[in-house]
Amino acid sequence: MLISDADFAPLADLAEHRATLWLSQRDYVTTHSGLLGETWEGQRPPERLEDLPTLPLIDKDMLRASQRENPPFGAYVATDRSHIRRIHRTGGTTGEAMNLALSAADAEQTALIGARAQRSAGLRPDDIVVHCLNYQMWMGGYTDHATLEAVGAAVVPFGVGNPGMLMRTIRDLGITAISCTPSYPAVLEQVLHEEGIEPRTLGLRLGLFGGEAALDAPGFRQRLEETWGFAARNSNYGVTDVMCNFAGQCEDQDALHFMALDVLHPELIDPATGDVLEWAEGASGELVLTHLARECQPLVRFRTGDLITLESVDSCACGRTAPRFRVTGRADDMVVVRGVNVFPTSVAALVTADPDLSGEYRIRLTGPGPYDRLPLDVEMARVPASSSEVVRSRIEQAARRDLRVTTEVTVLPYGSLPRTEGKTRRVVRD
Repeated sequence: MLISDADFAPLADLAEHRATLWLSQRDYVTTHSGLLGETWEGQRPPERLEDLPTLPLIDKDMLRASQRENPPFGAYVATDRSHIRRIHRTGGTTGEAMNLALSAADAEQTALIGARAQRSAGLRPDDIVVHCLNYQMWMGGYTDHATLEAVGAAVVPFGVGNPGMLMRTIRDLGITAISCTPSYPAVLEQVLHEEGIEPRTLGLRLGLFGGEAALDAPGFRQRLEETWGFAARNSNYGVTDVMCNFAGQCEDQDALHFMALDVLHPELIDPATGDVLEWAEGASGELVLTHLARECQPLVRFRTGDLITLESVDSCACGRTAPRFRVTGRADDMVVVRGVNVFPTSVAALVTADPDLSGEYRIRLTGPGPYDRLPLDVEMARVPASSSEVVRSRIEQAARRDLRVTTEVTVLPYGSLPRTEGKTRRVVRD
């Protein structure tokens, strides 16, 4: 069902392939997915993908409710349990944890598409890559490990914890690449600093990142590359309920290539109204995805909650035809401050651009909002050149200028904010 080198294939060929797959997939989900059948209320899915908007959208709350009422996998599991080969669980950082099931075919498809993203970011078969995401049921552990192996690289399944041993392992094995969240290197830097070791002396040439938006802030990426001496690339964008990795940056630019156009059908909608927007260069909206070849938990018109801008649908300098997009925020992370919509990615751009800050920050919210001010905790750099009061004033002025909001900035000493080994929560709600 996958097209070989689909990220380089003509878009017209991919569209024809998707149309063919949909004819089979719509019959499959109509027969086997209780949740979708119930949502459609007897409505027959259309034959053409162009007519998918005649069907209602589904969202995460519907999946959660389905798993509560039909444990453990929900009424949208579409296979007999004997066909399930792998089970994962989400971290529950934005709500209750979800159970995720993959068949053998689902798992293989996920690995091969994820490999497209890792390969695009520069991973090669002669690399040794250490994978530092949680293997304890989370999709980012074993499943992302499989994407690295599918490239042909040698993979060290390190997981999280024991950063001292990780540093020794990198040196002992001559590891050339690391796969982790963008915030994890800060954890490792503390250990290296205590031992008087410069990160760039470890010899890593490539940092493969995903799971957080921090890498989209130019100051953060630049600081990471200067500190570690590797190329930092976003190689791992996905939506856990759909596919753990289907987009990544290439070596020629820093937007994300959509790598799964042979088995995923994308739409853009207005997040407020649900109206369909044109899939065209420059368009911005919420990403909606439909599985075209999924066995265990197939989804049709699933609202991802991710807000994206489609940067280009033309061929890239790397030769890939896969469209390029940027994630601008999440609908559930948006903070309204006196009528202005603020996303953590915008805040990150301010914080990481200031040389006297470490790059760590938290937005701490009390109550449901809307808010008069944006409460923001930031952290001084290890060796700042300015006083905390100067930095506080500078960040507040930058927020008024660039974000058009009033902030309430608390400047903390270096090391005050927690470093995490998994996804870092930037918005904390009391």
